[in-house]
Amino acid sequence: MTDYTETISEALAVLKAGGVILYPTDTVWGLGCDATCEEAVKKVFAIKRRDASKSLVLLASDLDMVARYVRKIPSIAIDLVEVNDAPMTIIYPGAQGLAPSTVAEDGSVGIRIPLHGFCREMIRRFRRPLVSTSANIAGESAPSCFREIRPEILSAVDYTVPRHLEAGATGKPSQIIKLELDGQVRIIRS
Repeated sequence: MTDYTETISEALAVLKAGGVILYPTDTVWGLGCDATCEEAVKKVFAIKRRDASKSLVLLASDLDMVARYVRKIPSIAIDLVEVNDAPMTIIYPGAQGLAPSTVAEDGSVGIRIPLHGFCREMIRRFRRPLVSTSANIAGESAPSCFREIRPEILSAVDYTVPRHLEAGATGKPSQIIKLELDGQVRIIRS
């Protein structure tokens, strides 16, 4: 296992202070912050120049963390997570305990458990979900690798994770599945 201790400690200090980090996920580079801190989430929206009415995807370390931020996990979600071998965001009904700007108008929230060692360990040690929105200006293409990130994004964040940690990222957005408590499943993006 790779030792990320120093990098994670630096990122966590920024996150705990309400800052925004630029970090690699299992998909693309993300802008991240504490998903329970509304002021930090507003900073992410400002950096992206994104309409605050659009909800954000969050990353959690495992289903136990997800369970703390949604009222109930539909049973199909457990099956999906167990067999998942590609980046998959699940939209859960009944978000709770999160910054209001991370929650959709219908009360749902999109959460992914990343398949990226560094990212997952950072979230596990933070003990709260992170915002994970692509590191680009709203309306532009998501950067598939570090070198595609615009200079104004790089200069706007409080901390940038070392670029070599992007190894293992797909460079493509995750699939998105919306679940309802009644068992309905809708594929939003495949």
